[in-house]
Amino acid sequence: MATDTKGEIVNKVKQSEKLVTIDLQQYFDSTPRAELDLKQFLFKGMILKEEDFRDQLNEFDWSQFEDQYVGVFCSTDAIISKWAYMLVGQHLAPYAKEVFQGQADEMLYELYRRNLEEVDWSSYEDKFVILKGCSSKEKPVPESIYLHATQQLIPYVKKLMYGEACSNVPVYRAQ
Repeated sequence: MATDTKGEIVNKVKQSEKLVTIDLQQYFDSTPRAELDLKQFLFKGMILKEEDFRDQLNEFDWSQFEDQYVGVFCSTDAIISKWAYMLVGQHLAPYAKEVFQGQADEMLYELYRRNLEEVDWSSYEDKFVILKGCSSKEKPVPESIYLHATQQLIPYVKKLMYGEACSNVPVYRAQ
């Protein structure tokens, strides 16, 4: 903070038109997400027996995934054939908003990445940009999204920082 000629406190950070803070949480997709571990459909959690697998899928209550993003994965070292994922996807199709292969963190990354693809990064041309550092538990921002946003911003920004306007870490400065 500085004072002007009248002795009033002036927030120079706020006055700077070139300083922009991007809160990546604004790109969070709030659609409910769930995970489905294929281990529960495997013999002893490790072996895929086709007939048993199909029977269990037919008896499973898929409606619990209504209007949710669902990440499908296997938490054991079992070898899962591609067709098994396809069968699960077929059962989820009438209920899930969308099905992903992977766990919650991979699904979260993909949802953020899609939303960030819509950003016009050139609007940050010659700006000093701060990627806001803190995210809430309700809208977590994965580290991989900071990396993705950095790659998108570097061709345009004059300076890239992480944190808050009052305390930031310089990441990149154009030459």
